[in-house]
Amino acid sequence: MTPTDPSAEGERLQKVLAAAGVASRRVVEDMIVAGRISVDGAIVTELGSRIRPDAQVLVDGTAIQLDATKRYLMLNKPTGVVSTMADEQGRPDLREFTDPIEERVYNVGRLDTDTSGLLLLTNDGELSHVLAHPSFGVEKTYVAKVRGTVDQRVIRRLLDGFELDDGEIHADAARLVGTPSRGHSIVELTLHSGRNRIVRRMLDHVGHPVVELVRRSFGPLHLGTLRSGQVRELTTMERGAILTISRSQR
Repeated sequence: MTPTDPSAEGERLQKVLAAAGVASRRVVEDMIVAGRISVDGAIVTELGSRIRPDAQVLVDGTAIQLDATKRYLMLNKPTGVVSTMADEQGRPDLREFTDPIEERVYNVGRLDTDTSGLLLLTNDGELSHVLAHPSFGVEKTYVAKVRGTVDQRVIRRLLDGFELDDGEIHADAARLVGTPSRGHSIVELTLHSGRNRIVRRMLDHVGHPVVELVRRSFGPLHLGTLRSGQVRELTTMERGAILTISRSQR
């Protein structure tokens, strides 16, 4: 029995997608006829199709969240907060931000205590594993305030790469933001490495220690105007983007 067999048990595809907020049933039906929807890797064009609750549904190549019990939130973590749900040393931790959330959510990956910025919170264990595991190479973008005057030769070194104690490393993208002033420069770095304190170590290596560090993006997610200490739900498009990444790696 296929996942979209009209005689199968389960909800009709157009009803499920309408409930998920994709569009009205009539519009979803038009999408089905146009071949814009796939279920478990197969394009569906039959309007009577039913799907299993665990089916993987894509609309125009973007994954759709069908499980309403899953939560996906973005936190702009302040400096001084430990990326854990309970700190043995009594330092401020993530519970301040997660306690008001009804579901029990956890952070995907970590940010150093002295690093601020985008941290994803979720109760989706499979997605968390994919996005946090170094082998999947999810890109992150950081903005660093560093000591000294950074020029294009430094940017070139970051892009070309060099050897650190734990192996070779290079930035996927790097650029100088604005003009250095008062003995400091602003550098934007994008890399997929998940090594410990890697951005600080890279900038130390090229002679420009970090003064302040913010993670501005994580995969397809961008911090935008979210203020320090604020939490918000991911938008439908953001959820679709991270679910698409997760499912493509399984």
